[in-house]
Amino acid sequence: MTEPLMLTEAREAPQVAQRQAGSAALDAAARAIRAFAPSYVVTLARGSSDHAATTLKYALETQVRLPVMSAAPSVSGVYGADLDLRGALVLAISQSGGSPDLVEALTRARAAGALTCALVNVEGSPLAQAADLVVPLQAGEERAVAATKSYVAALVLGARLVQAWQPDPALARALDALPGTLEATLRAEARARDLAAQLARDVPHRLLVLGRGLHAGVAAEVALKFQETAGLAALPFSTAEFAHGPARLADPMTPALFFQARDATAPFTADTLRTLGGYGTPVTVIGAGTPDRAADLPTPDSGHPLTDPAVSALAAQLLTAHLAVQRGENPDAPPRLSKVTRTR
Repeated sequence: MTEPLMLTEAREAPQVAQRQAGSAALDAAARAIRAFAPSYVVTLARGSSDHAATTLKYALETQVRLPVMSAAPSVSGVYGADLDLRGALVLAISQSGGSPDLVEALTRARAAGALTCALVNVEGSPLAQAADLVVPLQAGEERAVAATKSYVAALVLGARLVQAWQPDPALARALDALPGTLEATLRAEARARDLAAQLARDVPHRLLVLGRGLHAGVAAEVALKFQETAGLAALPFSTAEFAHGPARLADPMTPALFFQARDATAPFTADTLRTLGGYGTPVTVIGAGTPDRAADLPTPDSGHPLTDPAVSALAAQLLTAHLAVQRGENPDAPPRLSKVTRTR
């Protein structure tokens, strides 16, 4: 089997992050957003892009201090109920920009008084044409069905939007260094491949994927990648929500992939990690270590909580792609899936 496109395109993440630097479209969008002075933010996305929107929600709420909600495109597109969106900034995130439900929802949001902005990879797409503002992801053509570099691009662009909107010197330094940090992450691919081989032996059909805060969306995205490319029943949870019922699923026969961040969630997720150990759950830790154990797939410190998710996501993409191959799957041709999903 030839090397999967998923791996080839994941390795382009440093170049994607570098291409985004100094974006005139981003600077123009940030000026327009500041002038509009939104009172709240609505994200509009599906699939991998929606998982990037979850990370962006935490970024905006912790840094810009505005409430962020996730739109349900079916409210207007299927139920025909237009919301009063005066004073709202609606951020649509998409790789293709071609899904009719997102285009219709963004068009109706604009008519309902929102300032609309599309973070999209295909600049001439219907979604871009429907928006007031367009900021390209600049991921380049992505041929693998499972999103890799476009998802990392959305994470990085979200952090860049926060920085352009409300500048922070520490975030600026982390973003400047991020291409190099992502390069350093790629150097752990051999370790990711070894862990994938171990998981391929140990994982039956179910896997827990846990993260919190800025990494909750990363956990959801990685679970999706396991589902798409390896055919695993991967179940994502916030570590906070995990204690409210899903902890019943943890046992010695159900492995967990665990994201340990370097931000304010770290002591709380470390407690969850200890609890999982008490359940006998086999855990693979990505990110930082804890006082009790080292990370199985350590990632370099990016220098800021808002840039760490992109690093974690890239490391997990390497692990996922190699796991699919170890399980005899072709991650570039997952059954029943296509590159562009058009929902209504």
